[in-house]
Amino acid sequence: MSIVRYCEVLAAEAVTCLNKALYHLKEIWEEIGIPEDQRLQRTNVVKNHVKGLLDMMIQEEESMRKRLITSIQACRAEMETLCLELQLPTFEEKGISMLQQEKNMRTEVEVLTKEKANRMQQLKILLEQDQDLCDILCSMPYGIAADSVPSVEQLESFQQHIQNQNEEKARRHAEFKALKKQIILYMEELDHIPETSIEKDVLCEDEDSFCLSRENITSLKLLICQLEERKAENEATCENHREKIQQLWDRLQVPQEEREAFNEHMVSSKKRNLEALRSEVQRLEELKLLNIHNVTDAIRSEIAVLWEKCFFSTEQRQAFTPYFSEDFTEELLSQHDAEIQRMKQHYEDHKELFDGVHQWEENWRHFQELEKKATDPTRFTNRGGNLLKEEKQRSELQKHLPKLEKKLKSEIEAWEGEHGREFLVNGQKFLQYVEEQWELYQIEKEREKQERHLKKSKQTEEDMLYGTIIRTPTKRRFLGTPTPNKSRKVSNLSLFERVVLRRTHPAPACPLF
Repeated sequence: MSIVRYCEVLAAEAVTCLNKALYHLKEIWEEIGIPEDQRLQRTNVVKNHVKGLLDMMIQEEESMRKRLITSIQACRAEMETLCLELQLPTFEEKGISMLQQEKNMRTEVEVLTKEKANRMQQLKILLEQDQDLCDILCSMPYGIAADSVPSVEQLESFQQHIQNQNEEKARRHAEFKALKKQIILYMEELDHIPETSIEKDVLCEDEDSFCLSRENITSLKLLICQLEERKAENEATCENHREKIQQLWDRLQVPQEEREAFNEHMVSSKKRNLEALRSEVQRLEELKLLNIHNVTDAIRSEIAVLWEKCFFSTEQRQAFTPYFSEDFTEELLSQHDAEIQRMKQHYEDHKELFDGVHQWEENWRHFQELEKKATDPTRFTNRGGNLLKEEKQRSELQKHLPKLEKKLKSEIEAWEGEHGREFLVNGQKFLQYVEEQWELYQIEKEREKQERHLKKSKQTEEDMLYGTIIRTPTKRRFLGTPTPNKSRKVSNLSLFERVVLRRTHPAPACPLF
């Protein structure tokens, strides 16, 4: 049975009930004997009562309908507002009763209200976190209104921003801790007391309360650079003082026990070490003035060593006239101090070239020794294998010396082109110096040859006078001596090769370059 049909049945039953009630009342009134006019009045009262009851019921239902309409309108308005704030699409169900519509709208409003409250709570938490991060990182706020309802996308973006800020905070905090550790270490080494606000903030404040702004991190890095520079300056100053102290100790012949007592300050470079080194330098300088004669002699010995290292000629050495003065004064000592500093700098500026020349001289000396041994008649009695070893060394030097001369020639020419002056070795150009060494070598070889010739002539005369002792010929050609039928081109030979050739095939002296 449909609802409409069922309602019709109920209405018919209500009419039947009303008719039965009126009929029953009529029977009661007749039995009682109520007059017709009173029965009519009473029937009218029943009608009015029923009509009033129905009117009241209708009024109540109509009132309920109006309340539903009002509630629906209010819910619709609130729902539209919430959807607008929450940036959600509005919707409304069609084809349902007012009661169901009102119920659904109230439910939807409750859901939207909870969603709004939830988003606002999340926004509040995120804003508080963002403000804390802004205070620590000294950054700008995210840029979202605290009284507006954020969308889901805005909340997700805000949360991602907070996550990024937390990561940046962790990175800066780790960097800050590392920088703080370095700063504390440098300050301890320098015995430095915090003076500026940034220094006090680093050392005195709690790590979590330090403002991790980019400017502060940059300031800390700058502070570290400044402390590093001060440390480097202190170390350089201390090192200079140590060199000066060591130099003065040697010159003044300070006892070893006294030196060892000062060893603590010869290693560290802290503030107290620097002050101790300064005091020691001052003490030794004062002591130096009291021992000017001995100190000057010690400096002269050092200058002489540097002259040798730098291949100074006699003229260059004599140019420093204070070296030969016997008037030992403070001014003379100062002149010697200045000269030794100049010589040290000169040696350091050209150390590579000087080392190359020293290497050439060492090889040259070794070559001369081997050449001398090669002419020693007793070398053939050697049974220890030295002869072959010496021949091998001599062969290697014959190859190495020309290469070294060529290399030095190239380096010296480059140096002379850069500095615009000649590079002198014992007052001569290097190649002239080398040629002179070879000439001296040739002269010595010629002298030895003349001595052997005179000795042989003398022996011949003695044999003629006193008789001849028959000797078994033992003549043998030296290793490396070219045979008479070999011809050599000398146009492109090195200085070393030309001189070796000159030694084996004597010719009138001529310039090698």
